[in-house]
Amino acid sequence: MMISLQLASLLTAGSLMVIGAVAVIFIDNLIKKVIALSFIADGVNLFLVTLGYKPGGIVYIYLPGMSGSWFAQNAAYPLPFALVLTSIVIGASTLAVMLGIIIVLYHKHGTISASKVLEE
Repeated sequence: MMISLQLASLLTAGSLMVIGAVAVIFIDNLIKKVIALSFIADGVNLFLVTLGYKPGGIVYIYLPGMSGSWFAQNAAYPLPFALVLTSIVIGASTLAVMLGIIIVLYHKHGTISASKVLEE
């Protein structure tokens, strides 16, 4: 039995989000928590791209000579792709800030264990 590409992408996105959420809750290492948050963000991005996928769809650039109704029926939905592009840029920035904060916490406390950092 073959599953569709869209269903496989949805299952992968859900798996990434669940793995990330479990890791954020149960893992004590701060760097691993940041990686888990990245998994959640990647799962959400994959989910949004999957929503914009259209089997047999075309790139959403209207070229001269195209019929407007044909273009509307066959073009992929562009909003999820724009949201994902914005999310990737914001995610890279926040990832860098989170890692910078972890470096400061390590210099201050001498550990990257969340439970030991919160004790002090």
